[in-house]
Amino acid sequence: MLKVIGTGFGRTGTDSMREALNRLGAGPCHHMAAVLQDPEQKRLWRALARGAAPDWPRLFSGFRSCVDWPSAAYWRELIAFYPEARVLLTLRSAESWWASFERTILDVIRSSEDPDSLGVALIAEQVFGGRPDDRAHAIATYEAHVAEVMATVGPGRLLVHRIGDGWAPLCAHLGVAVPDEPYPHRNRTTEFHSRFGNRPGS
Repeated sequence: MLKVIGTGFGRTGTDSMREALNRLGAGPCHHMAAVLQDPEQKRLWRALARGAAPDWPRLFSGFRSCVDWPSAAYWRELIAFYPEARVLLTLRSAESWWASFERTILDVIRSSEDPDSLGVALIAEQVFGGRPDDRAHAIATYEAHVAEVMATVGPGRLLVHRIGDGWAPLCAHLGVAVPDEPYPHRNRTTEFHSRFGNRPGS
């Protein structure tokens, strides 16, 4: 059962948050990397993106938290299905998000030849309405998403976690002690391409 639900778009510190949640005992944390590593995960999430009815317990079997796409695309359904879960919104400025997104996820989407991949079928088509490479449209979509999450999730349940905020607000939100180690900093642009290559969700 999910205890923590991340609503932030990819490239807002989601992989660092995944690692942070794992270290805090709120994992295993679901992330796009889990889909890439597991053929059954890939099959289930692709089916959902094509319109299959969601089976959230099965999709998140073995996981206690989630961040990043694909789950962030279904945040409304997830916060309703798991009403006791804490909610996180990882956040950075829209301009810096676009700069990072363009160099990583969008670059992979553009090179994809698989229309059923989550990068294309979910992120490009559903999240960005088929216009992921339209900078103004993508930024407007990002800003609208942030505004909707903040307007929908009550402040007692939601933590807005900006890149650079570190452990303290996250640990306070989850009611756990601050670890005696640096907050994770993962998935820089070079690391992204090394890990994901041309497979954004496969």
